[in-house]
Amino acid sequence: MNDPWVALERGADPVERARALRRAHDAFTAGGPSAPGPGREPMGSTAVRSSAVRSVVAESWRRSARARVCPDGAAGVELDEEELAAYREAHPLAAVMPVVRELMGAYATDGEHLVAVCDAHGRLLWVEGHPGTLRRADRMNFVAGARWAESVAGTNAPGTAIAVDRPVQVFAAEHFRRPVQGWTCAAAPVHDPRSGRLLGAVDITGGDRLAHPHSLAFVQAVARAAESQLALTAAARAPAADPPLRLSALGRDEAVLVTDGRRALLSRRHSEILVVLAHRPRGLSGEELLAALYEDESITPVTLRAELSRLRSVLAPGVLLSRPYRLAAPLDADFEVVGRRLASGAVAAALGGYAGPLLPGSRAPEVTRLRRRLADELRAALIARGDPALLADWVHSPWGEDDLEAWRALAATVPAGRLAPVRARLRALDAELSALTTPASAPATGLQRPRP
Repeated sequence: MNDPWVALERGADPVERARALRRAHDAFTAGGPSAPGPGREPMGSTAVRSSAVRSVVAESWRRSARARVCPDGAAGVELDEEELAAYREAHPLAAVMPVVRELMGAYATDGEHLVAVCDAHGRLLWVEGHPGTLRRADRMNFVAGARWAESVAGTNAPGTAIAVDRPVQVFAAEHFRRPVQGWTCAAAPVHDPRSGRLLGAVDITGGDRLAHPHSLAFVQAVARAAESQLALTAAARAPAADPPLRLSALGRDEAVLVTDGRRALLSRRHSEILVVLAHRPRGLSGEELLAALYEDESITPVTLRAELSRLRSVLAPGVLLSRPYRLAAPLDADFEVVGRRLASGAVAAALGGYAGPLLPGSRAPEVTRLRRRLADELRAALIARGDPALLADWVHSPWGEDDLEAWRALAATVPAGRLAPVRARLRALDAELSALTTPASAPATGLQRPRP
């Protein structure tokens, strides 16, 4: 199967797939869920090498066996009604429930599905949806207050999504526990957009109709919408004394500075100066600032002082200090915000704030270094996360459209039904790369011929 995060390929027979999975599951759990000894796999683990079992499921089955999860057991309810009400009222995900209900409520009810939201420990905080499906789910304790962490409930979408911190779809007998094998679910983790801390997961649960790539893409989109809502809520709660200076330098050659509500378009050199000072808040000496801004070593300190004098007229009095050169007021720079989000693991929020390369036309040594480092770190985080929606955003941007490694990462994660255009783009990029690396003695291609 091309996409390890999608339960069924297009055109696959769900009945035959479920039967094959059940055979593999029965073979795996034969002899009970005893944990493996040192250097040994659980009993029946050779079954997970079957082509019917996706790697994400096989790894989850092994973790479930090591945790001594009983294949025929049931989830336990940890929070009673009073405890649950108090806990979820104070939980950060309470703020996103209106968005979750708006996006998923009608879809769940009309499709006879359930919407569930759990915390980072796998405890279900909200379970809502079709009344008949709720009654069926109640029989296996898929209810608010129950804990469905993978370590206690075995392979399941919300629990496994929490365990691996990635979107997961689990189909039928891919569930470790047999009482759950009549269900299909898809879940995606939700993170704090500022700290990157894992808060929980959003899940949709139902029957075989959910065994489709669209279900996983849908729940991923809802999780991203939830993170965006959390970011908006945090901004609304921020104290009134926010930094008075805001610098927007991503995706533009001339930065925009907002001071006390006034918007000023800076010259390229002033943009570079503020980018460097934003990154080095403790300040720089005149020599350090000169080296950070100018490639040409013949540029004198007099030239730099003249630029700084002109910049002072743009800023409020007393904002630009000297000895060392630094800013007296805090500066909220967009590229620094993206860097902080990346450092905390909030990859989706980082990509959302990335409007393009930092001052792309600048040749200032420090700006060039910062631009390359930020782009490389964001790109590496996206490839490591393997989220097809985030990778698609990157490769369809002007700065990522020729990124061969990112296109390959997308091809490894995108659902089979959307793979054809990705492969076509990969072939085109490979052809261009091959043409560019053809030895000079070979016949010139269109890409190699000098322009008139």
